Amino acid sequence: MSDNTKYMGLDYGEKRVGISVSDENKKYSFNREFVLNDKNLFTNILDIIRSEKISRIIIGLPVSLKNEKTVQTLMSEKFSEKLNDHLISNNIAAEIIFYDERLTSRIAEESLMLTGIKKRKRKVKGLIDGISAQIILQDYLDSAKNTGSS
Repeated sequence: MSDNTKYMGLDYGEKRVGISVSDENKKYSFNREFVLNDKNLFTNILDIIRSEKISRIIIGLPVSLKNEKTVQTLMSEKFSEKLNDHLISNNIAAEIIFYDERLTSRIAEESLMLTGIKKRKRKVKGLIDGISAQIILQDYLDSAKNTGSS
């Protein structure tokens, strides 16, 4: 049964943040492309959180293949802290969860190749960011469904 809220997936990057949003039943993830990582980043994300009625935010956590933190891991954790501060100061009660995102960019690139999209279009990094966010969120939804913890 649906509670009319959705989940959001974020793929944090220095230039762009890929975004995906689930359906109300929290079964499927849909690409919302990306927002630029600029001075309007948090305003843009909060607008989406409000308009889509987001109750949980899944942030891809990039760790090395040896399961160790990287520079990108630390940047994602810092981004999460700032996002949480913005949620609190705007009275938004959305839970933030980290989810292992190893290899999602590679999977996103490969899935674009399989769709037959021309090579030049596949090189558009924003497209990869959005698909990466979609993969992160879909993996989370699938694992939550399989473990019964959504």
